[in-house]
Amino acid sequence: MLSLFQRKRPPVTASLSSTGDMEKGLMRPESVAALLSTARRQKLLEHIWQRTSLSRKHFASLYLAPLQRYAELVQQFPASEAHHHAYQGGMLDHGLEIVAYALKLRQSYLLPSGTTPEDQVVQAEAWTAAIAYAALLHDIGKIAVDLHVEHADGSIWHPWHGPLARPYRFRYRQDREYRLHNAATGLLYRQVLDGEILDWLSTFPPLWSALLYVLAGQYEHAGVLGELVIQADRASVAQALGGDPARAMAAPKQALQRKLLNGLRYLLKEELKLNQPQASDGWLTQDSLWLVSKTVSDKLRAHLLAQGIEGIPANNTAVFNVLQDHGMLQPTTDGKAIWRATVTSDAGWSHTFTLLRLAPALIWEGDGRPEPFTGTVVIEVERNDATTESFIDSGETSPVATAARAASAAPAADSVDALLALLGTSDTEPHPQRPEVEPPPATGINDPAAPSQANDSMLPPAAVLPPIENGGNSPESPSGEHFLAWLRQRVQSRKLIINDARALVHTVADTAFLVSPGVFQRYAQEHPNTATLAKQDQVADWQWVQKRFEKLQLHRKQVNGLNIWTCEVTGPRKSRRLHGYLLADPRHLFEEVPPNNSYLQLRN
Repeated sequence: MLSLFQRKRPPVTASLSSTGDMEKGLMRPESVAALLSTARRQKLLEHIWQRTSLSRKHFASLYLAPLQRYAELVQQFPASEAHHHAYQGGMLDHGLEIVAYALKLRQSYLLPSGTTPEDQVVQAEAWTAAIAYAALLHDIGKIAVDLHVEHADGSIWHPWHGPLARPYRFRYRQDREYRLHNAATGLLYRQVLDGEILDWLSTFPPLWSALLYVLAGQYEHAGVLGELVIQADRASVAQALGGDPARAMAAPKQALQRKLLNGLRYLLKEELKLNQPQASDGWLTQDSLWLVSKTVSDKLRAHLLAQGIEGIPANNTAVFNVLQDHGMLQPTTDGKAIWRATVTSDAGWSHTFTLLRLAPALIWEGDGRPEPFTGTVVIEVERNDATTESFIDSGETSPVATAARAASAAPAADSVDALLALLGTSDTEPHPQRPEVEPPPATGINDPAAPSQANDSMLPPAAVLPPIENGGNSPESPSGEHFLAWLRQRVQSRKLIINDARALVHTVADTAFLVSPGVFQRYAQEHPNTATLAKQDQVADWQWVQKRFEKLQLHRKQVNGLNIWTCEVTGPRKSRRLHGYLLADPRHLFEEVPPNNSYLQLRN
């Protein structure tokens, strides 16, 4: 009886004339193998597998099969008309990205919360899978209500008919409702998740309820599962909107993106003053256009309102968000719209501003660009290791700008650099400061490569490390033991994120890798009285902390007796190195050791 309601999936036609199809404005349905064959998508699939910690066979049934069914259904559809992933294949890219990022976020949670550790172990795999499914399917309703899809003969295709099997064309419906796709998800998720998966998930009532709420677009009722999907979605969208001038200029003429762009072009031509010897509205260097944030936002909003344009944000913060969401601005290294920089002219005038950064090609085409500023723009960048870095923008591309652009590059370019940045292991960020020269190995150690025999006697077990009160700002005197207790508390409370792009702690070789000097600088910044003790020894505060940590003899030494190890982060075109300490026993830091960071390789 059930077989009467099951429709066999027709095979994808493979013997079509691509030239004839193109002449008719048609696209050919592609096979799953072809859709997932790009290097970037293969990298995403590999990353998803690593995050699940499953065997290949188990992964194929729980994750790969739904991902393949999703790819076959969304084909070459974009994820939006003029916002994020607005290109052919954007829906598939967005789906893979959000799953990868959701699984990355999931590793920081013990689920379901409020239950015993035994229950969490039993349910862990189901929660991980449900988070991946919720992320994958959160936008799938768009292909049912936002798009009009038809075959060559004019017959309409609906996704509940099953995957496309004939040449097709599509367009966005002009009368579509923005939020309707959330309600439409229920029409389609059965095509991606099979009955066996749904049977399994339904045996966990709280998880099942949260998943159904997400699939219905009711994130406010979905608890942590809904929060993880929202965070992952934001990360994928932010990675896609990288201020690409070509994409911005190719936006539909009536889109808000185009109105903002035209408004900026008008202001720069008629009202804003650039490259003045002293006070100015902005400065144009060879690499960037820097505009004073408040001045430009006020004038842009006033100009657009005077033109009778609707939908203009009511305050500056909202203007910055809209400009950034539409890919108009180049973000800082931490994804923000506002840069802080000091502008200095040749005449010696200097002042610090909050600035917006745009690509000059976004405003000027051909030979219409003004002459560049002859002074300098020095940018201050706050980094996670508590240091402030500056670089000068006077016509050359800065390392920070390069990292920002790599992290937000358009996926359509198949950038694996952008992928690594999105998933938390960018190989294009500035090189960290190399630690000081190693002191001679301690005497009396016959085998310096072996873990110290004094480990257990030098420090209590991880579970009874001295507590850190007041959020880590304990009045207790700084020491090696206090540093490690502070580090453990910071990691467990997720105030220090591990295995991320700028993390100070990674898991390598089945133990903890502490990045030096960043992790010691962070401790010294949070404990200012370290500077007083360091001054007595005539060393920097972070060096004082590092030496006290070494005296604990809890770290693993190299064969040649050196304390510092090197890890290499390798990408397709660039690589960088991290330097730091390996703990002899990861349990001094972790209650449960996380999986190794697959993008870091330990070097001898």
